[in-house]
Amino acid sequence: MLTSERLRAPAMGAAGVVVVVLAWWLLSVTLLREARVPTPGGVVSSILDDGWAYYWPNFSMTINEAVLGFLYGNVAAIALASLVLLVPQLEAVIMQVAVISYCIPIVAIAPVLYIIIGIPDDGAASGTAVALATLSVFFTTVIGTVLGLRSAERTSLDVVSVYGGGRLAQLRKVQLVSALPSVLNALQIAAPAAFLGAILGEYTGGLRPGVARVLVTAQQNLNVERAWATGLLCAAVAGAGFALFGIISRVVSPWSKGAQA
Repeated sequence: MLTSERLRAPAMGAAGVVVVVLAWWLLSVTLLREARVPTPGGVVSSILDDGWAYYWPNFSMTINEAVLGFLYGNVAAIALASLVLLVPQLEAVIMQVAVISYCIPIVAIAPVLYIIIGIPDDGAASGTAVALATLSVFFTTVIGTVLGLRSAERTSLDVVSVYGGGRLAQLRKVQLVSALPSVLNALQIAAPAAFLGAILGEYTGGLRPGVARVLVTAQQNLNVERAWATGLLCAAVAGAGFALFGIISRVVSPWSKGAQA
């Protein structure tokens, strides 16, 4: 019975993918034929024809930029969220900074960042892409971490206090552990956001190596299959990042999923 429960979710997911692909194929050969929507087979053929040698140099650059932005943004977010508990007077300022970072239109600020950061060296990551990836993850992780830190049980905090521990000890021994599921959930959402932010940042830097160059080239050449193929590969990369942190969450904090450690 337990095995069937575990297999139900993957089976439902696989069935959903099959339904989406069939619906896509049916619409592409009927209602959306005049709109030049490619068939699934045409998109797969485009990926195979272009091959690893075409996609990987571009995707690896964007993934590198997304990882850098992911690290910078989340380290800053977790540090500032922890500071809220250590110095409560700073909460209003830090939360305002988080909200402002979320409200800034990324597309509008990209040219400003490009002027400030400048043109990267050949083969180097785009500073604008890294900055936008950083900005894309900051708000989500700040909010998730603050909520997680505040979810610690009062009795556990009192135990640390009785044994002479201060706010720093409470943060280290109780609140960080309590916040782990919320932080990992925030990181799970931040992973695809960082990848999207990096792609948007690449559009500002011209035709340098990256996913944006592949998309712009496909658009200029009216290569519909390649554009769709790139979009599907982007979804796969973003989904892989989301799934990775989902797995980490299950392993590191199984109690949050109702499982035993």
